[in-house]
Amino acid sequence: MTTDTPARLLQLLSLLQTPREWPGGELADRLGVSRRTVRRDIERLRELGYPVQATMGSDGGYRLIAGKAMPPLVLDDEEAVAIAVGLRAGAGHALEGVDEASVRALAKLEQVLPSRLRHRVSTLQAATMPLTSGDGASIAPETLTVMASTVAGRERLRFAYRAKDGTETRRVTEPYRLVSAGRRWYLVAYDLDRADWRTFRVDRVSEPFATGARFAPRELPTGSAAEYLRRSMQRQQESYDFEVTFAAPAEVAAAKLPTWLGTPEPLDSGSCRLRATVSDAMEWTAVRLVLTGLEFTVREPAELVECVRELGGRLVRAAG
Repeated sequence: MTTDTPARLLQLLSLLQTPREWPGGELADRLGVSRRTVRRDIERLRELGYPVQATMGSDGGYRLIAGKAMPPLVLDDEEAVAIAVGLRAGAGHALEGVDEASVRALAKLEQVLPSRLRHRVSTLQAATMPLTSGDGASIAPETLTVMASTVAGRERLRFAYRAKDGTETRRVTEPYRLVSAGRRWYLVAYDLDRADWRTFRVDRVSEPFATGARFAPRELPTGSAAEYLRRSMQRQQESYDFEVTFAAPAEVAAAKLPTWLGTPEPLDSGSCRLRATVSDAMEWTAVRLVLTGLEFTVREPAELVECVRELGGRLVRAAG
């Protein structure tokens, strides 16, 4: 019998998080208490914000349903390890759809993982390789979680940084946001030594260290970290315009294209057009268009037409 009420509530919550309906008698047997105690504990969970639904009758029982807010979850060892491995795999390769929120979740989870589970997570990650798109460099999840924790805690971050030309420097920053852009992670931060805003490619960062020094956040010039990164990348790279038509409805093409590549506009019920300005390598743009799995025609520029032609020829030769 579980006499410790907080421990019993956690055990009850863990059972209710299983997607099924639990008869009151079965819950009482599992917890070693009376049905009356189960009903009282259910009321305590409701008071804490957990939406527990009760159904009447001989087949009735209790189940946890969707509520208006997200209450804390209780994970067993296997669930915690599975989630940590999945978040690490996505965060380490800047997958589309994996944003800063995912990294913050990973940071929170790894902060409370017992050492035995940390070892299991590291072992599993070392033994598996995620299937990722693009050629972006992989990143140690620990690097991202340190950065995410300093962003959330408004804590100064110190790290070593390798520039594009190989120059090594050490930076002390006030981290603002982590941004996943296509194939890479970037940190938008205020560089204290240079007294200005900067963007840093996370795969070029090493030895990240949370200094413990708190700071009051500054106002970003553009208001949005994603917009600041976009403008920064445009300054660093030569951009080009392209136009492509797809033999598919606009909503179908939009679902298969990454948001950073642009939004297609409908031409008719069965085709659409994508016009965009990008600063990525043309070959990468060609690859992303092929990966949609849709029939498409490049209208301009001529350089992208030639790039797609060369890529197609290479694929044909590889298959033959």
